[in-house]
Amino acid sequence: MISLFGNRAFRFKNSPYFYQQAQLVAYIMTNYFSSDFKLGILGGGQLGKMLLYETRKFDIHTSVLDPSMEAPCKIACNAFLQGDLMDYKTVYHFGKGVDVLTIEIENVNLDALEQLEEEGLKVYPPTHTLRTIQNKAKQKLFYVDHDIPTADFHRFAYKSEIEDSLNNGGLSLPFVWKAAQFGYDGQGVKIVRKLEDLEGLPSGECIAEDLIPFKNELAVIVARGLDGGLRTYPVVEMEFHPEANQVEYVICPARIDEKVAQKATEIALKVSEKMEHVGLLAVEMFQTKDDLILVNEVAPRPHNSGHYSIEASYTNQFEQHLRAILGLPLGNTESKVAGIMVNLVGAEGHTGDVVYENIEEILKLDGVTPHIYGKKQTRPFRKMGHVTIVNKDLDKAREIAQKVKETIKVISK
Repeated sequence: MISLFGNRAFRFKNSPYFYQQAQLVAYIMTNYFSSDFKLGILGGGQLGKMLLYETRKFDIHTSVLDPSMEAPCKIACNAFLQGDLMDYKTVYHFGKGVDVLTIEIENVNLDALEQLEEEGLKVYPPTHTLRTIQNKAKQKLFYVDHDIPTADFHRFAYKSEIEDSLNNGGLSLPFVWKAAQFGYDGQGVKIVRKLEDLEGLPSGECIAEDLIPFKNELAVIVARGLDGGLRTYPVVEMEFHPEANQVEYVICPARIDEKVAQKATEIALKVSEKMEHVGLLAVEMFQTKDDLILVNEVAPRPHNSGHYSIEASYTNQFEQHLRAILGLPLGNTESKVAGIMVNLVGAEGHTGDVVYENIEEILKLDGVTPHIYGKKQTRPFRKMGHVTIVNKDLDKAREIAQKVKETIKVISK
């Protein structure tokens, strides 16, 4: 094993993804740039749109599949197909028209991806990684099986079983209810403090997780290449909206002790190694009051916690994902300056055609860059964009971020 921990760069030559040198070289020599090579992306949301910033920079041909004709990706890809991401035939036939297939959302038909892999298509992240991650109950069991620290939990086939468990003493309040599948953007997660809090929640498979008294929520993004080479981004700190369970701020670097940051990075690397993914893996974690690090959940793609990197890093997360899945050299993950991301979400009480109020005011501030995702309709807490603030002084950046949050409003006409 070769390790250069100071730059967060690693290579595991015994990794399942350390291919024979001849195979790897042959793959790297593929002409991706200004060529007939086609990269397929499942999902056409804002993550895909920001990935397309990089494919356009490199002149890589892209095809995107998404259910909505209003998908943000539609304006920037070479080919767009409207279709159901969970439909076997739609995903399979889309995959047959590209050379490499990746995702920007986990909720896709895995049977189709598995068949495409068997027929020789390169799918990243691999289907076996997605099968572990797509179901939160399986994901939690994976952590237990691989001795990865995580909050204690109970698994239920139906929500109705939770009440029986509470009555029999197997489960106690409060806890965090999570839908096993199809949760996103704060949906599918709820803190249950009394039995009545379960009312109105989906009835299917779920988990009940211990409510952790933490002092910080952290994240580490790990990039893993085809040869098993690894790079990690700095540990970031996340501040969440107390009601919507959405990230409001991402702060890089995290304002934590270096020993805690090193521990978080080591745990993220262990998750990456055991997941055997290719591409990016965002590992979200809790820092407890006793400075223990517990893995919350992961995402095998570019992630909200890495948006700051577009302006603040030498290699942003979207370019890094491309490098990883195409077998290109991984880029420098260090930050040039401190970076803070502010999420732009729909204001409460507003549904309809979107208006970004006071955006010209935040443009007057130094180091501020808005990213508007291209969604025409707003609704409460819908992710509509983000703003990056960069500054040599992290405290100053946080001060400007607060002003941005207080100034710009995402409302309806």
